[in-house]
Amino acid sequence: MRTILTTIAIAIAATLSAQPYKDTKLTPEQRAADLISRLTLEEKASLMEHNSPAIPRLDIPQFSWWNEALHGLGRNGTATVFPITMALAATWDDTLVEDIFSAVSDEARAKNNIARNASQIKQYQGLSFWTPNINIFRDPRWGRGQETYGEDPYLTSQMGLAVVRGLQGAQGNENIKYGQKGKYRKLLACAKHFAVHSGPEWSRHQANIEQLPERDLWETYLPAFKALVQEGDVREVMCAYQRFDGQPCCGNNRLLQDILRNQWHFTGLVTSDCWAVDDFWKPGLHGYSETKTEAIATAVGAGTDLECGNTYKSLPEAVQAGLISEEKINQSLMRLLIARFELGDFDTPEQVNWQQIGPEVIASETHHQLALQAARQSVVLLQNKNRRLPLSQTTRVAVIGPNAADSTMQWGNYNGFPKHTITLIEGIKAKANVVLNMRGCELAERSQNTFDGPARDYGHDETLTNNTTANNTTNTTTDIISQLRQANPDVVIFAGGISPRLEGEEMRVMYNGFRGGDRTSIELPAPQRKLIKEIHDAGYPVIFVCCSGSAIALEPETTTCDAILQAWYGGQAGGQAVAEILFGEYNPSGKLPVTIYRSDNQLPQYEDYHMEGRTYRYMHQEPLFHFGFGLTYGNITLDTPSYKKNKVSVKATNTSDITTTQVVQVYLRRTDDTSTINRTLRAYKRITLKPHTTTTLSIPLPSDAFEWWDEATNTMRKQPGTFRIEVGTSSNPADLKAITVAVK
Repeated sequence: MRTILTTIAIAIAATLSAQPYKDTKLTPEQRAADLISRLTLEEKASLMEHNSPAIPRLDIPQFSWWNEALHGLGRNGTATVFPITMALAATWDDTLVEDIFSAVSDEARAKNNIARNASQIKQYQGLSFWTPNINIFRDPRWGRGQETYGEDPYLTSQMGLAVVRGLQGAQGNENIKYGQKGKYRKLLACAKHFAVHSGPEWSRHQANIEQLPERDLWETYLPAFKALVQEGDVREVMCAYQRFDGQPCCGNNRLLQDILRNQWHFTGLVTSDCWAVDDFWKPGLHGYSETKTEAIATAVGAGTDLECGNTYKSLPEAVQAGLISEEKINQSLMRLLIARFELGDFDTPEQVNWQQIGPEVIASETHHQLALQAARQSVVLLQNKNRRLPLSQTTRVAVIGPNAADSTMQWGNYNGFPKHTITLIEGIKAKANVVLNMRGCELAERSQNTFDGPARDYGHDETLTNNTTANNTTNTTTDIISQLRQANPDVVIFAGGISPRLEGEEMRVMYNGFRGGDRTSIELPAPQRKLIKEIHDAGYPVIFVCCSGSAIALEPETTTCDAILQAWYGGQAGGQAVAEILFGEYNPSGKLPVTIYRSDNQLPQYEDYHMEGRTYRYMHQEPLFHFGFGLTYGNITLDTPSYKKNKVSVKATNTSDITTTQVVQVYLRRTDDTSTINRTLRAYKRITLKPHTTTTLSIPLPSDAFEWWDEATNTMRKQPGTFRIEVGTSSNPADLKAITVAVK
């Protein structure tokens, strides 16, 4: 009997190995077509859900499509935790960002190899990563803004392209001969959420964005997606929850067919956001479809190939009801299987070089140093009265504030778990004499109201607690001032802001000024504002280290604080980076990827997606801190630029006594544009100059940088006209020098 079974097993193995979909010499398209021909309809449907099961009869391995790598490998145990995405944008360094995501993809492949060797690929262990989030951060109240690269389409595009290069591997942009060793994609990256999506969290399953000006669509909301599709070869696009012009984005023919497939020629796959297809038909949500089978037929029919959820299992019912054809299902499945073959998912470690990456790369010292460098470059010095910073290491400091000793705050959201987090207090203690350390106050006032939180599980890390190493109790103002008098510090470092416990994706928050993960006010929470003022009024210089995912209105703090550092959520090495800047070991170079408004009064209505009055490009009022702004301890001056042969040239001089890094920014304005746009970023370059040295920069500004909105055709296109090329160190007109050029 054993001999018979062995013979049968050998015969089955030989048959399988002889199938074309097993032949690594064939293209992914050929292999996918052959495999589809062998699948039942039920098997096809199962492969179109995010937890795709193994199909043993065809030797199809299990595949998990849902994985996260927002700023490091997420939700899969120990990993390097880099600064939050908004902080990475503040580096204005896309080379650094590509290096970071190359490191992330190394850790991801190593984790997948471990799971593959254990013969079970669980959620967050697969090779498909739903990042980057390239939505435009149009309003600072959106709690998921921390996941984006800020408010500017060009900066977002450049950062997003760097992420895709790092995740998918350099070969992702090559015309490769499939099957050669080293010619598989490293991972799959995903551009999300397509399109016109940036909150609110509380209404995203019912919202309908309509009557949006075409100019806003093409000039603001779509450029980053277009860049990642056409320039970056991103292999996945995730459709958003809300409706756009009446159709759910995951069933929207204009977005998914007319624009993505027909105009941009996207050949990759589209995945739904998680349970977004349920929003089509479930009571109280979009109300777009009457039944589940109608909903899934609509989604697949519009081009949503993969469902994050579990309703696509009913696709056979939709076929039987005549709502969709099996051929349409085959088209979607073809794209999914091509992606898996491109990854080498069906092939051996000997064939796929990425399957040879070992566990030693996970949370390695090399990656920690990369996280530290990113944190250093991300910190933005917003204010430095009378050159209060940097501090001497002999300075007696008091460290007060709710974020001083909080490690998990630094992780941001969609995070991994580092081996160790250098908190702010730990970093400062390593540099200076800390004579007093206390929490002082809560982050915000607890609300009397409650919010029930998300109706479904989005993979939140509910285990986040207030990890602190110092006294976790708050104190009365009198007690704080009394302790300050006794400790007699030279300066108070106040570590505050907000926390990923208060802002994020559709979450429970029961504090004033917050709703479901969003903010209802961008002001610094009252307990912190009050305490900072009282410390200032008691005569102590205050250095404010502000930790947050985006902009906080800090106008009162510009009076009560001597210096302000925007430190974001700085990752596992954030505390060391801040301390190095405070005590002069690192010269700050971060630049704002967002506008910091003066107050809530400068904000348009949150749920209005019109760009009028929003961001540096369209606002009419003077902000508190301009997009692109950031101080250094040195000084680099720029001469008037020139433009010739698609390049901007400008002389830069370091007039200070220390080596200084500056981000030179290039903006355009079309002189005959009668719209309200102020200026728009089209290029940038980081430079580092030694003391009292001069260099001439050459910054590419190709012809397509002059594409502008054309009212006559409702398109972005290059047109003859006169442009102002503005070059400087922020978007503030006072920081810019301009020339006028005619473009044919």
